[in-house]
Amino acid sequence: MSPEPIELAAALARFDQLWSPRIVTTVNDYDVRIAKVAGEHVWHAHDHTDEFFLVLDGELRIALRDGAEREVVLPRGAVFVVPRGVEHRPSAPDGASILMFEPSGTSSVGERHDEVPGHVDATTGHRL
Repeated sequence: MSPEPIELAAALARFDQLWSPRIVTTVNDYDVRIAKVAGEHVWHAHDHTDEFFLVLDGELRIALRDGAEREVVLPRGAVFVVPRGVEHRPSAPDGASILMFEPSGTSSVGERHDEVPGHVDATTGHRL
């Protein structure tokens, strides 16, 4: 945890990798992560935790398989929570910057996932 304020735009400028979340701080046992995203992630599910998304810039789409397949569209400033156990696939056709809030140690591809493509970093987050 930083003893100084963290400016998110400056933190995002420190890396270029897509789908590779950076841990900017922690709150109790939760990571606050930021990521740059473009294209499609992988279908996956987190069996034991919800996943919180906040769009900092751009537009994020999240395909969901929660009974029926559907998609939610999150413009800049929007938040959305994917409930635990729900298969989902984030995507950003034109690129986006996002903030996620999830328990420390949570994998970016969940416990269940399709084959992970090379452009997706299967990680529990990298320190900024």
